[in-house]
Amino acid sequence: MKKVILSAVALLAISFAKAQDGAKDFNFSKGNILVEGNLGFASTNDKNTEEKTNSFIFTPQAGYFLTDKFAVGVKLGFASYKEEESGVDTDKGNAFSAGVFGRYYFLDLGQRFKTYVNAGVDFVNSKEGLAEIKENGVNVGAGIGVNYFVTDCILLNFGLTNILSYQTSKVDLAGAKSESSFGVNLNGNVANPFATASFGVAYKF
Repeated sequence: MKKVILSAVALLAISFAKAQDGAKDFNFSKGNILVEGNLGFASTNDKNTEEKTNSFIFTPQAGYFLTDKFAVGVKLGFASYKEEESGVDTDKGNAFSAGVFGRYYFLDLGQRFKTYVNAGVDFVNSKEGLAEIKENGVNVGAGIGVNYFVTDCILLNFGLTNILSYQTSKVDLAGAKSESSFGVNLNGNVANPFATASFGVAYKF
């Protein structure tokens, strides 16, 4: 009898939890605003050559939902990287960016996981190398990511490395010519630290 009662209590608790989940809105709606702050970090350490590379990004952004699956927004970014060999700096740089993005949610993995594709354009101002040479450029990227609803308003964001990336830049010197590159499945390279995977927290209004 005791086992029957405990089983009934457990069943009621599970049913109540599911009912609570069902009552919450783990979805986006037209008119919602999503504010995110994302961090990314990449590091390599070659002990044979004593070469180390570190890169860091921070990208706050805000998006407005035009439909329940499509949002557009604006974003800012800060990125830095450093290379060193045997404890001596061999290269470094930092960059600031401002841009726009579009995001489309195409797959629900259960109630709380929402998968999206993301595409954006960033205008970047950077200082490259130990001499801190200034560069101006444009980065265009497209990738995928996942949101997880912790509550109906608080989310975790997992932004994966850009699948497609195009960038062009020009050194701020007289007579300098622009350089451009295009890549598929870039893995957070030093040339474009904004292409690295990132993790963040978001809030839905």
